[in-house]
Amino acid sequence: MGPDFALDEAQEAIVRLAGEVLGDDTGTPEHLWKSLGQAGLLSLAAPAELGGAGLGVVETGLLLTEIGRHAAPVPAWSTLSLGVLPVARWGSPEQQRDLLTGRVLTAALGAPGTGTDRISGQWSVAPDADRAYRVIVPTEAGLALVDPAGPGVTLEPVLRLRDAPVEPIGGDAKALRRYAVAGACALGAGALAGALAMTADHVRDRHQFGRPLATFQAVAQQIADVYVASRTMHLVSLAASWTLDDEDLSTAAYWLSSEALPALRTCHHLHGGLGLDVEYPLHRHTALVRDLVRHLDRMGADGVHRPD
Repeated sequence: MGPDFALDEAQEAIVRLAGEVLGDDTGTPEHLWKSLGQAGLLSLAAPAELGGAGLGVVETGLLLTEIGRHAAPVPAWSTLSLGVLPVARWGSPEQQRDLLTGRVLTAALGAPGTGTDRISGQWSVAPDADRAYRVIVPTEAGLALVDPAGPGVTLEPVLRLRDAPVEPIGGDAKALRRYAVAGACALGAGALAGALAMTADHVRDRHQFGRPLATFQAVAQQIADVYVASRTMHLVSLAASWTLDDEDLSTAAYWLSSEALPALRTCHHLHGGLGLDVEYPLHRHTALVRDLVRHLDRMGADGVHRPD
């Protein structure tokens, strides 16, 4: 028998709570981010003894999937996968306490910088670094925190450090990449699932020649293809979060990079002219997945391999 990915009660509660917060909040992205923090969802992985929930990658992935389902414009992947998870695993108690503040945190993904107490290097993947209070950077001695507003740091067009002072946290750059891929795939799986739901509602409610669009055979076949892609994306992303196995992560990254965007294009096609309207929320889902795919492609030289 294969692994059982059934959610336990705590995990189901996370999914419900995230859905409620994301569904009820109609304010700005900043207000939504604050609401997620007030609900305790941004500190799921923080140690329980410091006031967090003491949970891990799977629970973080479930939250990211719900955020992706709503295509919420919040710095969730950068803060939760690239920041909270590694600091919760390797950081000092003082560093971990900062995880309870809800501030944006991120990481630079790529080859290690040079140096020890002061680091030099540059990275093209450091999402939301411009609004983060700290950035995790890989060094020759492990991971370290750098202040993006500190000396020796520039953010445009790439994150560049020149003898920038850093605060070591230890850890492993390979594990950081695994967190990054698992989180990106969980977020992307949610974005595709949300787009599928939106499209299914549209073809059910929109009529042509006196019939719902969903009753036309060509439409039914296309929405079925999107359903298969979405369900597969959900399964492989869940497996990747559950195992953090390199093969599972590569499979999930492949599906996100190679299958999710074509499925989203089908969703736009099935919306007809509405699918071209940049104000229609479907575009947020596509933009989110496109950004994640771009980040994964840039990480390709660092261990995110596509299966043959």
